[in-house]
Order: sequence, then C-alpha cells, then structure tokens
Amino acid sequence: MANAIIVLADGFEEIEAVTILDVLRRGGVDVTTASISGSLDVEGAHGAMMRADALFADAAKETFDAMILPGGGQGTENLRRSREVLDRLVRQKEEHRLICAICAAPTVLVEANVLDEGQHVTCYPTCSVDLDRECANVPVVEDGDVITGQAPGSAMLFSLVLLKSLAGEKIAKKVARGLVTNVY
Repeated sequence: MANAIIVLADGFEEIEAVTILDVLRRGGVDVTTASISGSLDVEGAHGAMMRADALFADAAKETFDAMILPGGGQGTENLRRSREVLDRLVRQKEEHRLICAICAAPTVLVEANVLDEGQHVTCYPTCSVDLDRECANVPVVEDGDVITGQAPGSAMLFSLVLLKSLAGEKIAKKVARGLVTNVY
C-alpha cells in the first residue's frame, strides 16, 4: 500500500488539505497528516481546526511515497520558513519520491530548490511571480516526480491525479465514480 504525508501549517487552505486527505484515503493510500505548528491542532486559513495525526518532526523520519503541501497564504509562508520541511523536500527529491504542492505551496518547492531546470509547474495565479519559471495556467501539472495544482478549485482533480500516481488509474477512476465526478 502506498503512503503519503500531508504537511499542515497554521493558515493551510482547508479545501485542499481535506480533499486530498479524503480522496487518497478512499483510494486506500495510508495518509499521515503532520503538523509543523508544534501542536497537533492546526488552524486553517478560514478558522477551521484540524487535528493532525502526528508532529512533522516525528513523522518526517519515515519514508513516504508522496509528500504533499496544501496551500493557503499564511500556511505557505509557514511552510517556507520551516527548515525541517525544506530539508525533507530535498530528501524526497533525492529518493525520487513524489513531491506535490497546490495553490501557493509550489513556491515552497522553489525555496527548497527541488525543481529541476525546465520542470513545469502550476500554482495560484498571483504566486507565479514567486516562482523562478513560467507557471502554467492549468489546474494540474504532472512533470516527473512533481505534481502541482493551481488552486482550491483544482483540489479534486489534483487529488485524483495524486491517487492515480500512488494507487493506479483503475483505483483513481473507481474513486472518481464513487464521488460522482467526471474530472478524471
């Protein structure tokens, strides 16, 4: 069974984090939510509280098939300031494992220097100035071991693309049918 870690920081975008968590778990992926806030309780960008499964410092010692960063303005800033997150992203890249970020969070990938020259990404439109490359104006970009999503409205498609990468196309299509969506 594939496994993934969703990194939560105060100010995370709730739609993105919860959609990713739900879709991946529906598809049988073992998902750990991990807080960088020093507490298991993490506050989203719109005031929703989420209790993480673990503290990031503890969970990051494990190996994960995918490391996922939800966006959110303040959440992304908190991720960018976390040396632990940046170091773990480098490890993820060195191990040729999936690195996934949505909305503003692709800027964290730039901060960690884990994008290859010419690697294609997408992000929230106003965040494209913070990337060292052109940001595609599409909902999801999959390029090598990096999957990026554009915004909260892309969260379902982003999640299903992640699921396809982790559990296969058959499972992703089954989950999409169960959710009565045709985005995949």
